[in-house]
Amino acid sequence: MPSRLIPLFPLQAVVLPRTSLPLHIFEERYKAMIGDAIRDRSEFGVVLAKDDGISNLGCTVMVERLLQAYPDGRLDILTRGRRRFRIVTLDQETECLQAEPEFFDDDDPSPVPQELRDASLALFAELQPFVDRGVRPAPDLADPQLSFQLAQFVQEMEWLNSLLAMRSEVARLQRLNQFLSQYIPRRRAIAQVREAAPTNGRSRHPAGF
Repeated sequence: MPSRLIPLFPLQAVVLPRTSLPLHIFEERYKAMIGDAIRDRSEFGVVLAKDDGISNLGCTVMVERLLQAYPDGRLDILTRGRRRFRIVTLDQETECLQAEPEFFDDDDPSPVPQELRDASLALFAELQPFVDRGVRPAPDLADPQLSFQLAQFVQEMEWLNSLLAMRSEVARLQRLNQFLSQYIPRRRAIAQVREAAPTNGRSRHPAGF
């Protein structure tokens, strides 16, 4: 495989730099791809799978930990995001998609105002009751790109993908705060509806609740 190409793993998921993504690997072609990544300590690209294809934007990951290997070859792994990229060209010559990536990072060096950072952390604290962390470690609040650490628990994939494309930490935090101010009330309302839902066919609340 030419060095300019990286294997791609299209998923209904978005991974952000320096955040963790647990994966269950069961398809034969991806078992081989992950096996190579573990053996060679190499990267592969995670891209968002869409109804009409894949996003041209993604983030590379490396396998951080093998959580479980099953007798039939299936794997549970924990990956960690590394570098953002855009797809320059696609290569479909092999069983797994490959791409020539153009890597990028932020190009706006503006410092983050403390009040903006504080507002982001306050909103993230409000989000905590609705976060399912699973095997993911706690976010690194010292990360200079704090927006990625806080946004990793959002479950809106298209929105996360758009955040991945942004090249300013100030702009990302502003967008994150605007989004969370609407997202948290929605999550809270969903949790309240689930709490009030009937159990075993019988509502716990009076009729008309």
